[in-house]
Amino acid sequence: MAGTSQALKRGFDILVAGLLLVILAIPLVLIALATRLLLGSPILYRSLRPGLGGNLFTIYKFRTMTQDVDENGELRPDAERLTRFGRLLRSWSLDELPELINVLRGDMSLVGPRPLLPAYLDRYDDQQRRRHEVRPGLTGLAQVRGRNSLSWDERLALDVWYVDHRSFALDLRILAATIALVVNREGINAPDHATMPEFRGQEET
Repeated sequence: MAGTSQALKRGFDILVAGLLLVILAIPLVLIALATRLLLGSPILYRSLRPGLGGNLFTIYKFRTMTQDVDENGELRPDAERLTRFGRLLRSWSLDELPELINVLRGDMSLVGPRPLLPAYLDRYDDQQRRRHEVRPGLTGLAQVRGRNSLSWDERLALDVWYVDHRSFALDLRILAATIALVVNREGINAPDHATMPEFRGQEET
């Protein structure tokens, strides 16, 4: 993507993220209050994620899980901690809304490969690692092509395809498809998992 297109993309990110934060201010406050009432404190889930160039940043989401631990003091599996309220937030992608702050800060873009866990950085092959040549996105090509129902190989291949073919027009198509995806609430979970199984790199092949 040329410099002019990159500037257009960044300007569009700032404009849309800023407008959405203003328009959704009341719903955001209501979700925050409901999260505090049903799940307790903290309201926001904070986690380090690799962004552009693999550099780490703090991502913000609404909490969807309890902090229940087992007899060894370890967090219980996601499926046991994910509440009905949390499933509701995830089904409408409402838990992702605080990431608009990350977009404004420049950590993320509206469209790009979804930010994954830092532990995965050493598990990518050279091709998969190219997903970090762009900012991670609030939504992305893999999300509109199947979201968490895709295999890791499919998902990461789509991320790299986006890096090679990215354009402002493609971003607009992905955003439009994302709206339809959220309305239909498709591909939220991987089969037999509460969200997505862990990526183990070459161990999976």
